[in-house]
Amino acid sequence: MSEITYNKTESRVTWYQPVSETFNFGKRRIGKGEPVFIIAECGINHGGDIGVAEEMIRKAAECQASAVKFQTYVTEKRVPADSPVFDILKQCELDETKHRRLKELAESCGIEFFSTPFDAESVAMLEELNVPGYKIASFDIVNQSLLRSVSESRKPVICSTGMANEAEVRNAIEIFSSNLLPFALLHCVSAYPTEISDANLRVINTLKSLYSGPVGYSDHTLGVKVPVLAAAVGAQVIEKHFTLDKNADGPDHKLSADVEDLRKMVNEIREVEMIMGENELTLIETERPTLVFRRPSE
Repeated sequence: MSEITYNKTESRVTWYQPVSETFNFGKRRIGKGEPVFIIAECGINHGGDIGVAEEMIRKAAECQASAVKFQTYVTEKRVPADSPVFDILKQCELDETKHRRLKELAESCGIEFFSTPFDAESVAMLEELNVPGYKIASFDIVNQSLLRSVSESRKPVICSTGMANEAEVRNAIEIFSSNLLPFALLHCVSAYPTEISDANLRVINTLKSLYSGPVGYSDHTLGVKVPVLAAAVGAQVIEKHFTLDKNADGPDHKLSADVEDLRKMVNEIREVEMIMGENELTLIETERPTLVFRRPSE
């Protein structure tokens, strides 16, 4: 079993997680030294229309996103029958046949397919499809039953931390670690949309100080400026809601990236990676011609 040590420093608990700084997620890798893993969060923006969902996958792949992510749930287990979003969620619920069809399409397009499960039955269904890993929504970071169900798969987990305090994040880490899972933690602000003044990107480095594995950012702001800045701050995973039409009916379309936005975001994140370069303090080749002008003392 992995060990986690706790050191009290300036009233903060520091967690040392002795796992690899990178891990496989399908055919890609996540973590230190790897390209930012960019997730097009399709969520329920397909509206239950399999044709729309398929087009979202094709467009996300064309934009060079790393993965598409959907939501897998039994509506009756996710919200009560009198919830104002019950009918919306029921309309967007995808059965196993549709999930399999979408996964096969994603594989043919060269993009990873995975999902956020909201109940144990949905985890079991995704296991039947052999998804490469799982996403835990911020709402469920305190759902220890679901965390254990996902952990039993022994597959990588990407977990959002919206609304969570340090103790709640630590509890999730303990569950993942006890099952020897590789996992990434995503800073997230659970406001829909999130004002840019509330993005609080410094938390990315706070999470990095608490956890030695991959850390990223799940975005709910309008536009793509903030997720690009998150990559510059050091996010190794970026998740952004994705839609084909920001004016479509539904709760998430307006805060989502459309095709043009997603393409721009991916391109700008790749540019940020190039600009940021490497950590090593050393002579770089472009400086070599300037060496003749150095002035060492005699």
